[in-house]
Amino acid sequence: MTLEARATRTGEAGAAGLRPAAVPASDRPRLRVRDATTLDRRAIAVVAVPSHATEVLRRALRRRAASAPSPAAPPAGRSDAGRSGADDAGAGGSAELRPREAEGQNREAPSAVAARAADEVARRPVVLRLRGLSRSFGATVAVDGVELEVREGSLFGVVGPNGAGKTTTLSMVTGLLRPDAGQVVVGQTDVWADPEGAKRVIGVLPDRLRLFDRLTGAQFLFYAGVLRGLDEAAVRTRTADLAAAFGLEDALGRLVADYSAGMAKKIALAAAMIHAPRVLVLDEPFESVDPVSAASVTEILQRYVAAGGAVLISSHSMDLIQRVCDHVAIIVSGRVMAAGPVADVRGDGTLEERFVELVGGRAGSGGMEWLQPSSA
Repeated sequence: MTLEARATRTGEAGAAGLRPAAVPASDRPRLRVRDATTLDRRAIAVVAVPSHATEVLRRALRRRAASAPSPAAPPAGRSDAGRSGADDAGAGGSAELRPREAEGQNREAPSAVAARAADEVARRPVVLRLRGLSRSFGATVAVDGVELEVREGSLFGVVGPNGAGKTTTLSMVTGLLRPDAGQVVVGQTDVWADPEGAKRVIGVLPDRLRLFDRLTGAQFLFYAGVLRGLDEAAVRTRTADLAAAFGLEDALGRLVADYSAGMAKKIALAAAMIHAPRVLVLDEPFESVDPVSAASVTEILQRYVAAGGAVLISSHSMDLIQRVCDHVAIIVSGRVMAAGPVADVRGDGTLEERFVELVGGRAGSGGMEWLQPSSA
């Protein structure tokens, strides 16, 4: 695809040279510059929205407008002003409650919403494909023939026990670690045949990422944006938008070395998103992040996938993956034990119960009878 980074409010085109040659013209999504006056700053105005995603949102708004109850016509001889006054006096109070009551009655169960979202994602094109991915370290097989597909508009979770091969898999996906066998394709670009082209459309948050902590937050984001080929005006605009979205406005002038662990995680995620990538690969993005910040990051990721992006995310939090993701893969000993829509993978139980079942059950605590409070 042609990645034409654009400054949302200025309308200036950036990164004009970022064009992976391996992507045919038929596969290139059309990008549109959005009017910044119509955007909530916390919605990350920097993300370029494919035109088909905009059309999906428009259709949803039209369906909502069509299903809304029509206002009752005023009685004969009664003006709109008189009706307004009567409504304020009492009749209008109950009328205002009726749509909310109907909304509550028609509200779908979370499982039904998740299932519908998974069905919608299944009809979209694949933007990230892993084929037979394998990697060994000496005699230890870390990843053994992993195959996954992540589609446009999907938030795909990867879970597994410690040492299962999650980080190794994501490192091979992003070009940080060369596989022994297999293939990783982003759009139509092979990550290892054309690593430069693939990295232009990938945003990465590695595990235990070391930042340039002698830079301020603003300098770090400026460095990340210029490194991705954006012009200065676009970088400054996107830095302001990302700082507002992540709640980092007051921290941009401070050294990254003085950030808390959660703030460092957020500035790293902002750097991964500044070039509006097509795919985000995030390894434990919620580690060391407080619940309030985690909710904010989750909302940002959901807006990103709603705009046509795709996210591959690893986490040890089963509850978070179950709530946030539409698809999930459980990896054990380097192999994919189960993959698909979250509702299908977890079955009748929770994702944690299914995970424990596939991993091999809970370890027993027998033989530790000595672990008792001492009477001394």
